[in-house]
Amino acid sequence: MAAKLDVGVDFTRRLCSSDMKRLSRCLVSMATGSLRLKQPGLIYYSDLLDMSWHKGLHDSDLLVTYRYHRPQNIGPPSLTIKHSVSPEVRIHGIPMNSFRHSQSQGVRLSELSIGFDYVEPSESDSTKGKATGVYFKRFHFSHDGGRSISTDRDGLQLTRSGSPSDNVIAVSQESRFQEENDNSFTNFSVHMELGTAIPPTLLTYYRFEVTAARGIKLGPALFFSRMSGGTVKGSFAPYQAFAIGGPSSVRGYGEGAIGVGQSCLLSTTELSIPLSKKLTGVIFLDCGSDLWSSDKVPNNPGERHGKPGFGSGIGVGIRFKTPLAQIQVDYAINSFQKGTAYFGFSDLLL
Repeated sequence: MAAKLDVGVDFTRRLCSSDMKRLSRCLVSMATGSLRLKQPGLIYYSDLLDMSWHKGLHDSDLLVTYRYHRPQNIGPPSLTIKHSVSPEVRIHGIPMNSFRHSQSQGVRLSELSIGFDYVEPSESDSTKGKATGVYFKRFHFSHDGGRSISTDRDGLQLTRSGSPSDNVIAVSQESRFQEENDNSFTNFSVHMELGTAIPPTLLTYYRFEVTAARGIKLGPALFFSRMSGGTVKGSFAPYQAFAIGGPSSVRGYGEGAIGVGQSCLLSTTELSIPLSKKLTGVIFLDCGSDLWSSDKVPNNPGERHGKPGFGSGIGVGIRFKTPLAQIQVDYAINSFQKGTAYFGFSDLLL
């Protein structure tokens, strides 16, 4: 079997200006690219090497996965290596412009993860799945200029160890359930992680997350609802807390602009109405809360940066399918009655 190489673009960004004369230049400056290589039969006939690389304006992600050859009745374990670098605005960013944007304080987080995961085999008609993983994780902080740092601008620790880096051995387990028919679908997942810092004198942390989603067809329309929540206990660092706000959680807010908590609760409700074969209209409501747990996060970055702890965004959007990609436009109004527009396209092949 031959190797497969995909080159694509994934783009979802807040429009940087309402001035349409600057719009095209703004969109080009924030476009992101990705490369993906799939090489089957690298060592054995049925193994697979899967490599993907994503480069954004200020961030990058590299993922390498190798799935071992195993008999058909045994689930395939895989070796996974992941490295990412991004500005740490979710936890340490400062809300700006009525909480529509999070301003970086020059803190960058580099995360390296190396480990094995094992997906338990299931029967072909099963709707359940379970995966277990063991990973070594290293979290490292630096200034935008590249210099390693251990404290933020207020002189407070960024890591649990007090040095620029934290090293963790983590064991995780994820269980999934899904069910689908012609009129509805249901998804449910539970993720648990137990981490022990190196050296072990820094104690351990326990992280629990749950997500439930339900979709129901109402004639030609689709009603979709998703709720998710989680909590982290034990000896954890600020970067392991939950950040609320942003396009992937509560639209209308900057990344982490609503709050940073030991726990969180998020909900999304959408009604999608087909307007034509290729065009769909969407009405949505997003909500998020840190469940009054911001003071339990080390150094309390949420309260120090004036984050309210609860917020909602309501808005409308359109989805337009083309032969090359799906184009989406959303407009959300947050709890401070300030609007934010988002333009995005995905699955674009060059």
